[in-house]
Amino acid sequence: MDTAQKLVSGFKLDLGPLKEPIGFIRVIQWIFAIFVFATTGGYTGTTSLTVECPDSVSKDVIAVFGYPFRLSVYPYTIPSCDQATSPEMYLQGDFSSSAEFFVCVGVFAFLYATATLILYLGFQNVYRQTSRAPIIDLLVTASFAFLWLVSSSAWGKVLTDIKWATSPEHLLETCAPCKANEGPYMGRLNASVIFGFLNLILWAGNCWFIYKETPFHKNPVPSTPSAEANEGPAAYSLP
Repeated sequence: MDTAQKLVSGFKLDLGPLKEPIGFIRVIQWIFAIFVFATTGGYTGTTSLTVECPDSVSKDVIAVFGYPFRLSVYPYTIPSCDQATSPEMYLQGDFSSSAEFFVCVGVFAFLYATATLILYLGFQNVYRQTSRAPIIDLLVTASFAFLWLVSSSAWGKVLTDIKWATSPEHLLETCAPCKANEGPYMGRLNASVIFGFLNLILWAGNCWFIYKETPFHKNPVPSTPSAEANEGPAAYSLP
């Protein structure tokens, strides 16, 4: 209870840090982190084929899939031209680990950006008066920059595999009398990769501005007139 009262009493809203790079970039990071898990999580796509039977009407085959892209759990049925019972087919591939890792980094980056914005805007005096807070902020920000590098690279590679595994041309291998239709729309997922690498640039670049808040970054000590006089040319004494 006392801790909560101290936090409330120490809160002082100051929008000044938003005019500085450290606060302004953090707001952009907060927004871009939302774009990452909003474009990836909840995605649903469809890929379709058409069974062309010589003596009957053509039949459509639709396979639906979505996040977290564990494709082997999504069944689809290819109708038979002779009216026989058609077995269920399944998409191939499990890409859930990279997709979930990418979204997880986005969610935690969003939460950390939210917490630090509260610290910057409400407890600026605490942040600047203690050397520990900027150092911790620098280490966590650098860690997120590394996580964005790893997760975005892995997700970009996996997205290429997802496109191939769900393309109608690839599914034609399991359906001889079929014709490929439109493939899934991947615009959202392509945007998610772009936002991932933009987050990498933002978090890596912000390390410099946070570093300037740490005691490791020391301004040069201005020289005094007496020091300048001492550093001047030495006077020669008469013999």
